[in-house]
Amino acid sequence: MESKGDISFTSVMAVTQTCQQNIPQQYVLPPQRPKSTFVDQTFTILPVIDLSMIDHPAHRSQLIDQVHAACNQLGFFQVINHGIPTSLMKDALDSAEQFFDLPSDEKMSFASTDVHNPVRYGTSMNHGTDKVFYWRDFIKHYANPISEWIHLWPSNPPTYKEKMGSYAKAVNVLQKKLTEVVFESLGLNAKYLDDDIKEGSQVMAVNCYPFCPEPDLALGMPPHTDYGTLTILNQSHQGLEIMDRDKNWHSVPYIKGALIVQLGDQLEVISNGRYKSIPHRAILNVQTKRFSIASLHSMQLDKKVGPAPELVDEQHPAAYKEGSFTEFLDYISIKSLTEGKYIDMLKIP
Repeated sequence: MESKGDISFTSVMAVTQTCQQNIPQQYVLPPQRPKSTFVDQTFTILPVIDLSMIDHPAHRSQLIDQVHAACNQLGFFQVINHGIPTSLMKDALDSAEQFFDLPSDEKMSFASTDVHNPVRYGTSMNHGTDKVFYWRDFIKHYANPISEWIHLWPSNPPTYKEKMGSYAKAVNVLQKKLTEVVFESLGLNAKYLDDDIKEGSQVMAVNCYPFCPEPDLALGMPPHTDYGTLTILNQSHQGLEIMDRDKNWHSVPYIKGALIVQLGDQLEVISNGRYKSIPHRAILNVQTKRFSIASLHSMQLDKKVGPAPELVDEQHPAAYKEGSFTEFLDYISIKSLTEGKYIDMLKIP
């Protein structure tokens, strides 16, 4: 890990202490910045799936049908009765807030511009390559197997490892169950790539979006897709927007106790394009500070992933080359997410 002498940035938390009415110019997006186009009625199209019957064979086919419809239409759904206690979700978010409230010097001990680092504190998307900064501070850390990584996580706040670790383990169990259901919804065996899923990468992206004096001029995160199989999001307040296939933006409502599930690029590749990864962004609030914990799941870092052979035939030729999470990290280390997507490099013309 780089020493804090090798890197310098001002966190958004620090910026909010000095700017009362106007945000610094480096956070102002160009005039063609994407506008929010959603209305309240769009809430009704966002699927909420009850997982209480996920382990009951008699009800599983109905659940698979619901997941198929959600993945096929939008690439997104929320889950309730998912087995992770609300108290565990709240403890993790509280730990996140306590970390971002630490003195700057303490947080900067984890600072790095190297996207390969297993624990990394930073701001924006990648402040080393971003031309416009985004209104976000973050800490990211690897989490599977947790015994291999947790000693590298912050030791302060004192309960961070315990509370964030308990949540990370619980959400990893959930993603294995969800991945099986998503595979079944594609017509694949539930245990497809089972060993790769168990040994796969889990990155906890812990985000802080401070209140913003001019939320219409900036974004917390730009439109992008996640590279991985599934992303499972725990959020403290509303602030996530997703794009549908008609390029309309929809605000994802905050449902207490629910978790947000998004399909990633790796799932799009495995499905040979039957399912699409979902563009999403984070908007800002003039009054409310928002925290989120994105558990990003993928195959092992160096595992090459291509379309499932069962989903390739004469009518559906392979539409993607193989790619890996490590190659994705190499790509974003030199390119801003707004300059292009790694998955586009994998598409076969």
